[in-house]
Amino acid sequence: MGLKTMSLLSAATVTPSGGTALVFADDGVTIQNGVHLVVPADADYQTRRMVTAKYKQPTLDSSTGVYSKDKKSICLVQPVVLSTGKVVFNTVRIEREVHPSLSAAACLELNNLGAQLLVDADVAAFWAAGSLS
Repeated sequence: MGLKTMSLLSAATVTPSGGTALVFADDGVTIQNGVHLVVPADADYQTRRMVTAKYKQPTLDSSTGVYSKDKKSICLVQPVVLSTGKVVFNTVRIEREVHPSLSAAACLELNNLGAQLLVDADVAAFWAAGSLS
C-alpha cells in the first residue's frame, strides 16, 4: 500500500521498543515559552543533537468569548558535517494545535495518528522518496 491507499489504526497504542536510551539535558539556552535540550553525550559540538519544545496557551477573545487553539511543537535537529566542511541541520518538526474543549482522549488519538504518519509502512515510500502514490 502507499500514501493514496493509506490505512492507519484508530485507537492504536504506539509505543517505542528496543533501542538504547538517548538522554537529553537542558543546556541553559533561553527559549520563550519553551525549553532547549541537547544530548550531552554528543562530544562534537558541531553534530550535537538537540530538541526545542515550545507551548503557546489558548487565549480568550474577549469580543467573541471564544478560545483560540493551543499550539505545541517539538523540533529535533541532528546536524551533520558534509565532506565540504559545511554543517547542515537535519530536522524533524512535530506540531499540534487543538482547541481547549477537545478531550484528552481525542488529543491522545491525534498524537497516535501523527506518530503513525512517521512510522507506518503505508507512508514509508513517501518518507524514502517522496512518493505520493
